[in-house]
Amino acid sequence: MSGNGAERFKEVETKVLAGERLTTEDGLTLFEVTNLPALAFLADTVRRRKRPEREVTYVIGRIVNYTNVCWVKCSFCAFYRLPGHHEGYVLSREEIFEKIQELVDHGGTEVLFQGGLNPALKIDYYEDTFRAIKERFPVDIHGLSPAELIYLAKISNLSMRETLLRLKAAGLGSIPGGGAEILVEEVRQVISPLKDTVQEWLDCMLTAHQVGIPSSATMMFGSVETAEQRMEHFLRLRSLQDETRGFTAFVAWNFQPEGTALNGKRASAFDYLRTMAVARLMLDNFDNIQASWLTQGPKVAQIALHYGISDLGSTIFEERVVSAGGAKFMASREEIERVIRDAGYVPRVRNTRYEILG
Repeated sequence: MSGNGAERFKEVETKVLAGERLTTEDGLTLFEVTNLPALAFLADTVRRRKRPEREVTYVIGRIVNYTNVCWVKCSFCAFYRLPGHHEGYVLSREEIFEKIQELVDHGGTEVLFQGGLNPALKIDYYEDTFRAIKERFPVDIHGLSPAELIYLAKISNLSMRETLLRLKAAGLGSIPGGGAEILVEEVRQVISPLKDTVQEWLDCMLTAHQVGIPSSATMMFGSVETAEQRMEHFLRLRSLQDETRGFTAFVAWNFQPEGTALNGKRASAFDYLRTMAVARLMLDNFDNIQASWLTQGPKVAQIALHYGISDLGSTIFEERVVSAGGAKFMASREEIERVIRDAGYVPRVRNTRYEILG
């Protein structure tokens, strides 16, 4: 970093230590930092303010990718199959129950219910499925990204508010933040031109928070976006969180190029750690920053615990969306706890609402 850059970093450091909110320019300065330990120190300082206990949380959960049928054709996705494709599927009720029973048998509490935008599935499918799950299992349903919800509302001829209230009554407890990618229209037009707009994504989350459904917030980085566009993403999330306080956590993962239509290379561990540290520093109104175990693997996830991360997400019994693009890391409860302890922290099991269990 040049002399001027070093001076700017010292100014940002002073603001962080004083607890002041950072600006776009401050964030861009942090994205130029090559001294990762200095950045880690600042991110860890903020993390310890919010979570002074030397604890790292995780949830015992599993992903249920209920369908891979999707018409949106995102260029970064290797999971989807177009309607009518011979490899398309919709899990049967029995298959869904079998997966959740395995989770419950392992002491799990969270079902991440996500899939493609399948035109054959209207709101009654989700209501019936969620009610059946809640009647049979003591689990939290963390399900349906904004992309799924926006499409579901449209094909069911319902408002977003009506859609969310009906799903909440059926058992939906919270919403994952998938589909955010980068909340900048110029980026979305390149990587997912048929998906919902930035404003639609934000409006969906705003409405969910207003009706009492919390959500996580996400970012997929490393495809075609610039540092400035990553900052736009952070600031849009921070602004909505100022308004609603409905986001429980932020999680980012890097683009997985294998098997996709979008050319590119996998983001480095250096880029991942720096991005997570900047996220912790910019998203000052988020209590929890979560590591992406699935895309980074245990070693980088463990290092990330010193870069502002306070949560290691969920155990992973099975996953089809991100892993279709090349990510192959699975996570057992024992492995997550080993990673946390070896990093010098105490593992604590939580639920979807980030309440400590046991």
